[in-house]
Amino acid sequence: MIDPSAKIDPKASIAQDVKIGAYSVIGPDVSIDSGCEIGPHVVIQGPTRIGKDNKFFQFASIGADPQDKKYQGAPSKLTIGERNTFRECTTINRGTFEEDVTQIGSDNLFMAYVHIAHDCIIGNHIVLVNSATIAGHVEIGDYAIISAFCAVHQFCKIGQRSFISHASLIAKDVPPYVMITGGSSPSACGLNTEGLRRAGYDKTQLDRLKEAYKILYRRGYLLKDAIAELQALEHPDVALMVEFLKGSKRGIVR
Repeated sequence: MIDPSAKIDPKASIAQDVKIGAYSVIGPDVSIDSGCEIGPHVVIQGPTRIGKDNKFFQFASIGADPQDKKYQGAPSKLTIGERNTFRECTTINRGTFEEDVTQIGSDNLFMAYVHIAHDCIIGNHIVLVNSATIAGHVEIGDYAIISAFCAVHQFCKIGQRSFISHASLIAKDVPPYVMITGGSSPSACGLNTEGLRRAGYDKTQLDRLKEAYKILYRRGYLLKDAIAELQALEHPDVALMVEFLKGSKRGIVR
């Protein structure tokens, strides 16, 4: 199941059932667990740990040195969970310093030409559409969707089940459940209602989250006052939003 033209370093650890396509290169200190499929012309460098049942399409570059001028050759790390799909020309970089890790969760879809930079923390069940570009130290919550040609500034946080429309330039945090649109001048345009419905959120949950959105965006509150009003709703979904807002260091997209 390994093409004869593939180049695998003897210090790599490859499970017996892993498929590796033509002309792919697997470097030292790379660990690939069972059920993975490595397409042709894929390059995986280490230190990188890859879980079960991941699929890498042609020309993906995984675990390369970070594109960070502070990088001085430290053996920083990349960890990847299970059942992720990395489409053509996806690039994912390791952390910057020796103790730093770029972390990819499980069940994610990274479409063609997606870039994830150093020290990012990517959750689970996330979709990054073609040419979405994620700068260093970004955190993305579970079930978020980032559309084609979006760019996310370093150190931003993207909340769970949020939706970012195509070609948006994100320079501040995106709260959970919120939809963002507007290209180079992005703004919140409502709750991600359709995504929440598809996820099984019932009318009571949606009504409470709609009320939370109005408090945050429609009533002219300062952020600290909006947080106080949100806490008064005493709802678990809203509590997740409150926790996110309290931890925001860049401010939120307005």
